[in-house]
Amino acid sequence: MAFNKNYKKVDTCLCLPTKETKERKMNVRNKIIATTVGALSLCGGATASIARSELIPGVSAGIPLGAPLPQGIYAVSLPSFGYRNSVPGQSVGALMPAWMIWSTPWDVLGGHVMFDFATPMANVNIHDVLNKGGFLNPLVGAHLNWDLGGGFFGGFIAGVYFPLRDSLSSLGATRNFASFQGAAALSYLANGWNISATFIYGTGQNGNPLDAGSWGTNWINVDLTATHKFGKFEIGAVGFGSADLDSPYRGYQQQSQFAVGGLVGYDFGSVNLQLKLTRDVAQTNYGGHEIRGWVNIIIPLWVADPPPAAVAAKF
Repeated sequence: MAFNKNYKKVDTCLCLPTKETKERKMNVRNKIIATTVGALSLCGGATASIARSELIPGVSAGIPLGAPLPQGIYAVSLPSFGYRNSVPGQSVGALMPAWMIWSTPWDVLGGHVMFDFATPMANVNIHDVLNKGGFLNPLVGAHLNWDLGGGFFGGFIAGVYFPLRDSLSSLGATRNFASFQGAAALSYLANGWNISATFIYGTGQNGNPLDAGSWGTNWINVDLTATHKFGKFEIGAVGFGSADLDSPYRGYQQQSQFAVGGLVGYDFGSVNLQLKLTRDVAQTNYGGHEIRGWVNIIIPLWVADPPPAAVAAKF
């Protein structure tokens, strides 16, 4: 077969890649991975209050979780909205529209048994970048609370988060694996005072940084309350802190924060309403400080009449 000598044969399909080509492709791949991880880190920073700690830090401030409720069924709604002054700015709205609590007629080891179920929701807005909303991981929990005497109450709470994958998974706000949550709560309720502290621990797992729903940190939250009632009015201070306890993948930057604020509440009888405003006073790796407004709405759907004398505390 004759070839035209002016024809230049270029074997682009069968030639093996050179070392230089391999290195160039590897550099491009590394840049893509780095860019993607950076974007996830940005998104994670925006959702840190709901993505690292599965229970949004500060959500139980104002609520004396150490105390047992009178036998009955209660609905608790906990909407909040926060803005973080990072670059770009970040807004996260959270809502627990159906935190249902069943205070049973049973006691075990001298402690009162309660069960709860929660289906949180959230909306994440990284300004001029993205805006996503959806459900967070559902939680089922069990409480055992004791009347310690002298106005002191204490209890333990254990719960399980169920796996969920939705539009918020790409931001790390929902996890596609089950995880455990445990809490210890102590409350002093006497002479109009509510002085409470709740310590909460949650588990995570290692995973692929490019699949944000596959990983999560082990974490700890601390929610604090010191309020006093004047008749039906309630006023005082709240605070909360949160911290990651590990790094679920290489290069992850652990986050922590502490916030303080105030609470004003009013007991309408059929509804107990609390308004909170908090601001970060310290933060690490969040990209900025957050200011957040909260509403605690507690509605007794049914209460046994008369309530047991040993279970006379009220959220």
